[in-house]
Amino acid sequence: MTSAGASTLNPAQREAVEHGEGPLLVLAGAGSGKTRVLTTRIARLIEGGHARADHVLAVTFTNKAAREMRDRIGRLLGHEPSGMWVGTFHAIGARLLRANAALAGRTPEYTIYDEDDTLAVVKRLMDRHRISTKTYTPRLVSSTVSEARNALVTPQEYESLALTPLAKAVAPLYREWDAAFTAANAVSFDDLLWLPVMILRNHQDVRERLQRRFAHLLVDEYQDTNKAQYELIRLLASGARNVCAVGDDDQAIYGWRGADVRNILDFERDFPSARVVRLEENYRSVPQVLELANVIIRANEGRLGKTLRATREGGEQVSLIGAADDRDEADAILEEVAQRRGRGEIRLGDVAVLYRTNAQSRPFEEALRRHGMPYRLVGAVRFYDRREIKDLLAWLRLIANPADVEAFTRAVAAPRRGVGEATVELLVAAAREARIPILDAAVNDTVLAGARPSTRESLAGFVAVVRRMQALAADASVDRVLGELVSAIGYVDALKSEPDGQDRIENVAEMIRGAAEAVIDEGGEVGLRPLDRFLQQATLVAGVDQLAADADAITLMTLHTAKGLEFPMVVIAGLEDGLFPLSRSFDDPERLEEERRLLYVGITRAERTLILSWARSRRRNGELVMSRLSSFITPQAERLLASRQTARLRSTARLMGTQGSVGRGDSWGDPLFDDDLPRWRPNRGREQEVEVEEVSQDLPAFVKGERVSHKRFGSGTIEAVTGQGRDAKVTVKFDDEEAGTKKLVVAFAGLERGTD
Repeated sequence: MTSAGASTLNPAQREAVEHGEGPLLVLAGAGSGKTRVLTTRIARLIEGGHARADHVLAVTFTNKAAREMRDRIGRLLGHEPSGMWVGTFHAIGARLLRANAALAGRTPEYTIYDEDDTLAVVKRLMDRHRISTKTYTPRLVSSTVSEARNALVTPQEYESLALTPLAKAVAPLYREWDAAFTAANAVSFDDLLWLPVMILRNHQDVRERLQRRFAHLLVDEYQDTNKAQYELIRLLASGARNVCAVGDDDQAIYGWRGADVRNILDFERDFPSARVVRLEENYRSVPQVLELANVIIRANEGRLGKTLRATREGGEQVSLIGAADDRDEADAILEEVAQRRGRGEIRLGDVAVLYRTNAQSRPFEEALRRHGMPYRLVGAVRFYDRREIKDLLAWLRLIANPADVEAFTRAVAAPRRGVGEATVELLVAAAREARIPILDAAVNDTVLAGARPSTRESLAGFVAVVRRMQALAADASVDRVLGELVSAIGYVDALKSEPDGQDRIENVAEMIRGAAEAVIDEGGEVGLRPLDRFLQQATLVAGVDQLAADADAITLMTLHTAKGLEFPMVVIAGLEDGLFPLSRSFDDPERLEEERRLLYVGITRAERTLILSWARSRRRNGELVMSRLSSFITPQAERLLASRQTARLRSTARLMGTQGSVGRGDSWGDPLFDDDLPRWRPNRGREQEVEVEEVSQDLPAFVKGERVSHKRFGSGTIEAVTGQGRDAKVTVKFDDEEAGTKKLVVAFAGLERGTD
């Protein structure tokens, strides 16, 4: 029963559970038992007669969390609470919409369109307005409308604010959005929030009825709410104002997808007289982990403030491993795991390796295979199963084997070149009947007798690229073949138009990098061409079976995916400026704070053992970049760490004359601030300097003596200008004495002309 559950609560938890009427904000630190507090509070409301079950609305972010909450409440009460609403924002929105469907021009039997259905609607709208899918993909248009929908921007408002070419193209489509879905008696996923909010805003009777119905609202993960979710809660809670928001501003990490941390930071402003309860006792992690987490997060200014305290004893000092490169980093971490496993300290299933970007999984996947360790990749597609990687593998397979029908079918559509399915089916049938490679069928005049001239031209161009790459692959390295292939087919340009294009482009760069190393590292059968050997190796990697969730296997995942999870041993890899935090966050204080919160989330996943790692060099976008330790690891944080370097890094440091350095303040530097950052590109196993790019007309040209303004450092005067194009750097003496003089890369610095 609830009373038994409440008897073991700590004082702060009890205060939150027993709070009576009025708004309540529960700042629940990582591992502080927030789910227990939330479910116990609901059970107490119902059991104590403070609220009927059907007057309680509890909102979560995942279906799994909703099920867990309902089950826990049922166990506390001893029975299933009848009439209580528990679900995700979208599930709650769907229920509200079905009850008021007529007000949205629908019937209660409306259909919820999935992503593919929505894209089909977008495609028809684009066709109607003669917007080429080569200019803007349906996915990009859909994503743009989704952002507007979740920000509660009306079609009329959007049109008035449309300034970019993309926005101007989307505006007329967005204007017809509602009509297109209404005609089909359907809603998009985003409409499940948009339409209920519009109904509540525009229909007072509905709003007041629902406010009376839901006398108590409880919202989990409040820091992750977007504008539409926030507004839905605000409208429903503006009656009795019995809203309980549970969240952690220090774990707000989804700003990139529309979540607004200000929703939780401004809770007391939105709900005056709100009680704030801080849950600071942590039941998950050892003191050493929490001490580091507290030091890291205190650097953020936009937070309500709390300090985690460990209830567990023991533990070991947090380790920081410096490696020569990302391959050395992966090997060092896995050797550490192997040693601990050999001593019986851990199982492989106890270990999670966390990283900032998906592309970082590749060196770990390959190292795990070399070490013979099982693993599972959570929350992302395995590297060689990612669409962009499979596209390029299809091209390579066709280059290696012109009779590979499946490779042809995929490659001819990556990127799309106006060759329809009917034509492809014709070529497959013709190749089979004539017993010729499908690549030959694609330029056979007899086979293509009935094809349009544009189709013939597209196929001829496609085959020409394959033939050219075949000739190149006879004696060239695979990374060179891949690099020239990507350029020849304009693959990067095609990816740029997609919402997640930058991540996919980074994966392409990682694939090229892997190709440069594959032959060197793995060897292979005698007589195989480098291309054949690479394809064989890629097949072996891609063919590793997915492991069961309970398998004794190392877990690989991004830091975003790890939120809400915990592991006995956690490794956070890639702690370098430019990677973590990402370089684009340097000139945006809000982004930088979100990056720091992401590190905080990663640290607090660890129960007993935490290892941080960084690499002196890492390939980014196909180039070897010399890196420095993340600026998140401040001197104060560093004093809490047991730092060590791999043998390869120590050897490299001796050669470079940087013995004893841990990565801060030496000549290797970082991409944003350093004077002369070496950049390298693989070429047949040797490293050569990259040629200077042509001057970009998109970058501002500054001159010595010019006054400029920087978002972080303020106003200053340019003292020197060096380099050109993307390599252009300026030396700026800032007026602020603390900022001093800095050398900045123009492409990243975001400098503006003028004094402020």
